[in-house]
Amino acid sequence: MPPLNIVIVGAGNRGLVYGSYARHHPDEMRVVGVADPDARRRARAAERFGVPAERQYDTAEALAAAPRFADAAINTTMDREHLPTTLPLLETGYDVLLEKPFAVSADELWRFVDAVQRTQRKLMICHVLRYAPFYRQIRERVAAGDIGHIAHVRTAEYVGYDHMAAAFVRGKWNRRAVNPILLAKCCHDLDLICWMKSGAWPRRVASFAGRSIFTPEQAPEGAGTRCLVDCRIERDCSYSAKRIYVERKRWSQYAWHCIEHIDNPTDEDKLHSLRTDNPHGRCVWHCDNDVADHQGVTIQFDDATTAQHSLVGGAARAVRQMHLIGTRGEIQGNLEDGAFTVHRVGDEPEHIKLDVTGDMHGGGDLRLVGDFLRVVRGEQASISTTHLNDSLASHLIAFAADEAMRQHKVVELADAPAEHAAT
Repeated sequence: MPPLNIVIVGAGNRGLVYGSYARHHPDEMRVVGVADPDARRRARAAERFGVPAERQYDTAEALAAAPRFADAAINTTMDREHLPTTLPLLETGYDVLLEKPFAVSADELWRFVDAVQRTQRKLMICHVLRYAPFYRQIRERVAAGDIGHIAHVRTAEYVGYDHMAAAFVRGKWNRRAVNPILLAKCCHDLDLICWMKSGAWPRRVASFAGRSIFTPEQAPEGAGTRCLVDCRIERDCSYSAKRIYVERKRWSQYAWHCIEHIDNPTDEDKLHSLRTDNPHGRCVWHCDNDVADHQGVTIQFDDATTAQHSLVGGAARAVRQMHLIGTRGEIQGNLEDGAFTVHRVGDEPEHIKLDVTGDMHGGGDLRLVGDFLRVVRGEQASISTTHLNDSLASHLIAFAADEAMRQHKVVELADAPAEHAAT
């Protein structure tokens, strides 16, 4: 069987990660087109995957306007670009793998549903944690009935201090106008809750949140406004931009976006950037961030069971936890350790330890792409496959939680759509 031809829309970090499947499995996938408004990113992706000049496009709309020349598209544009870049692809006849969150409002969500129904194209969402062996094995245990009917789900995400600073304090997701943090960071976790509760629909959502960690009131004595300009404690500060981004080389995909025009920037180029106009050179306690840095969500499903999720930004160690309580037992563990315990009522606990090495997201990234290719070929979907309908509940919970948090109320969700399909 010949490899599938794929076009990449959005040639940033995620697009290159998913596109790398073609280099690992050239017998299954070829990247034959790329669209990105940034000429350097477009050229970098084209060189990496061998895309000819006539298949390089400034926009997704331009790509979609050409006669269809590939089997499917992978869209990894920014969240607010998903709808305008994906609809033309669906109309042209492309099946699409779309980065999460796929929509930033309920209106966008239903427009996607209408488009998929009208075009009859396949639209899969990049909920990559479903493909991580840790979560997949837990879901298989639940599906097998190992702990009976799930009565309660508790999940938590502790966002590492350096990740929180890079993305949600100094970075491009630091404003609620871009995305509420629960949608931007925790749509994975909300999706996992709904996946574990497949067959049930969320009915009520309550949420409380705050911004009390990364605020001027929490700034240590001697902190300035920019790490390398007016800060007296920079050498000893855990959030030092120099230490995190230059010395430790962490979060380069965020920190050096503003100097992408410099080929192979030196450390001095980077330091100059941090001293001047680079937003990642700012003090974490004196930024323009307005998203919550901690939030809790409570969900009630239509079968009367409940779930809770906690988000905490700025943790010393990044950890995702899951605890399922069923009528016959419990499953509890955390992703980073690749370990979970199955404890059935009356039995000795069973301890499971997995190999968590591999690509990002617990080993889920390339497994996701492989599954998408199978779906495009018309083969059997896996237990992890997330078609559009499978992703509706988690996004609606995120929208409801933001409303509940802002208006201090419990939000009622509408009934599940008739076409909603549980996995």
